[in-house]
Amino acid sequence: MRFSRRDLLRAGIAAGATSLLGKSAVAASKPLLAELSNKTKKTLAAIEGTNAERMVAKAFDLLGGIEQFLSPGDRVVVKPNASFANPEDWANNTNPELVHAVCAYLKKAGARKVTVVDYPLMRGAEAPKINGIAAACQGIRGVKLSVLGQQHQFRLIDIPGAVTLKKTELSREVLDADLVLNLPVAKAHDAVAASIGLKNLMGVIWDRTAFHTMMDIHQAIADLGLAIRPALTLVDMSRVMTTNGPKGPGEIVTPKLLVASPDPVAADAYCLSKVRFNGRKFRPQQIKYLKYAHKAGLGEIDMKKLTIRKESV
Repeated sequence: MRFSRRDLLRAGIAAGATSLLGKSAVAASKPLLAELSNKTKKTLAAIEGTNAERMVAKAFDLLGGIEQFLSPGDRVVVKPNASFANPEDWANNTNPELVHAVCAYLKKAGARKVTVVDYPLMRGAEAPKINGIAAACQGIRGVKLSVLGQQHQFRLIDIPGAVTLKKTELSREVLDADLVLNLPVAKAHDAVAASIGLKNLMGVIWDRTAFHTMMDIHQAIADLGLAIRPALTLVDMSRVMTTNGPKGPGEIVTPKLLVASPDPVAADAYCLSKVRFNGRKFRPQQIKYLKYAHKAGLGEIDMKKLTIRKESV
């Protein structure tokens, strides 16, 4: 049986639900990793192609179907990387075609509402207009773009089990969602070598500066993963900025891949194996936030323990 955050709130046990949820109850995206079958939660899908709609459909198919993740009437948050006011071909934001395809697929599958959420680093609400993500959210009934940038859009939470990030102010829309999907772009990053899925979650908290100035950023990223556990991570590797990230411009390669898994550590680890970042091929254990996330029980870092399904569309 799957429990949604609404179910827990109705039962009056959300405040003490950490052990049941296997995570901080404040960001209870369903289905939880523990609720998925072993077959699904240990599966990663890698789809090669150029048609975003087909790639998204195939990803869900390889993971057992959309019904593994979405219940009719769910309120869904989709978290792309929409941080930078650059053209889409710079590849430092999620491909707008992929954002549109995911939102359309969710609505067709029965989502009541899909909210695309991010906190741009450059030029606020102008960034999604320039990088194409604002346009990607248009034309689908029940889909809206929410650009964060005001403190009232966040709520202070505790993070049980965290090592360094004991509290943070997290997007209210993420906290109130029934289902959260992480939709990052893989790219080089000057502070952490590679920004993929776990790093992308920094785009729904109020104070990101503290990660860079007051904490070990790698540990803070892993701690944040305790508070936000998306039901699914879908990594855009249609184009990858391999140097001069995250701002760019940088060198671009085109793996033409979509990588999807309910395991956020596995998704990031697999993407590391596909390209070189800043001229280096990294093993997952060499990226400290992945090592810390694995140690915290957030996912599997050893690809040999996963079922990897590859298809071209």
